Amino acid sequence: MSSATSKLFIFSIIVILLSTAISSCSSQGESNELHMMSMDQMPAEVQMAPVTVQTAYQFVAANPDVMKDIPCYCGCGNIGHTSNYDCYVSNVDSKGVVTFDNHALGCSICVDITQDVMRMLRDGKNPQDARAYVDAAYAKYGPSNIP
Repeated sequence: MSSATSKLFIFSIIVILLSTAISSCSSQGESNELHMMSMDQMPAEVQMAPVTVQTAYQFVAANPDVMKDIPCYCGCGNIGHTSNYDCYVSNVDSKGVVTFDNHALGCSICVDITQDVMRMLRDGKNPQDARAYVDAAYAKYGPSNIP
């Protein structure tokens, strides 16, 4: 092998090794993908809301098992809400059709709680860790709405 061919071969090996290292590092740093309800299933008011509100509604509607165990601290327990889920969803009928509550459209505490849960789940935390965080971070706003 000539000196130029040898250098090209070594350079090629280095490029391949670096590419492999970079791709494996980036896949380790990727976040967990969240299950979201399609935006076309959202009411017009949600579709016109800021993106953070839209994504909160999409996430909550698609993840009732998680969000029914997450409290809200905005004071909505006074209107009958028993979890952060109730701030977004008022009913799901026997066919699975969701009736949305408009409360979270105008409540930044509800949306912030949901966004925090979403971030933690994306970061690999479990729902219990998210609940503990929400309790610690939001209790200063008032009592939990979970009885």
